[in-house]
Amino acid sequence: MLTQEQLTGVYVPIVTPFDSNGAVDLTSFERHVRWLADRGIHGLVVNGTTGESPTVAWEEVEALVKTAKNAVGGKLPVIVGTGTNDTASTVKRTELAVRLGVDAVLVVVPYYNRPSQEGIAAHFRKAAEVGIPVIAYDNPSRTGVGLTAQTAGAILELDGVIGLKDSSGGIQLLTELSRLNSKPVLCGDDSFAYAMLCCGAKGGILTASNVVPEALVEMHRQFAEGDSIGAKQTFEELLPLIRLLFKESNPAPVKWILAHRGIIASEGLRLPMTSISATLRQELEAYWSRAGELVK
Repeated sequence: MLTQEQLTGVYVPIVTPFDSNGAVDLTSFERHVRWLADRGIHGLVVNGTTGESPTVAWEEVEALVKTAKNAVGGKLPVIVGTGTNDTASTVKRTELAVRLGVDAVLVVVPYYNRPSQEGIAAHFRKAAEVGIPVIAYDNPSRTGVGLTAQTAGAILELDGVIGLKDSSGGIQLLTELSRLNSKPVLCGDDSFAYAMLCCGAKGGILTASNVVPEALVEMHRQFAEGDSIGAKQTFEELLPLIRLLFKESNPAPVKWILAHRGIIASEGLRLPMTSISATLRQELEAYWSRAGELVK
């Protein structure tokens, strides 16, 4: 199982490929996992937001996890998203994740029902009691409610919670947690990846790592070895791509790139998600034609 000391580096919130009939494409998924593993990533997150978790059934999650674990052969940690907006459901899914033998679970702040900070803390307490390492996930732009620094600190103090994925939309939460010498925080917002390293983040769960894993791994290595200037330069070279990846709803742009490069067979998504616009397609094609070694 994953420990807080191991929670560092670049983790890929991997996409879930679908075939022309809308079924999970395990062949493409396995090919993508192996491609990522060959490029130095530090771990995988299955069934996260980028994996279209709202439309993926648990039976499909099980097949994805088994495929990922087989592909990496124990050489990389596999994390699975189990969080919902229902605590009982979250606990059940977390228990099922234990049976799958994953290394940790990612549990998002309950979405849509907008619980109090007290309710959010209780939600994570129940998840942590299952007995598998929990990474808390704060993403107020999607959930409708975010963590205060006080609540995040209390959650990180729970036995069984090993860290936090911070997609809060800035560096304020991380800065406050860093002053408390909290458990590891991973950046969950690609556009803040370098800034958050500077503020104490241990790495990131980064959407762009689906398509440019080597560059993001290199940025993390440079920063960890004290080359902050080199890390900044690497990150700034990636910024135009990152901006394009989030110009329309994630993961549609990422899936288009992966299909365009032949890593997955189809860019298909499940409704209500739809493919990228013709305008963005042209912008990505133009970017790819001039990006050179950065995107090899």
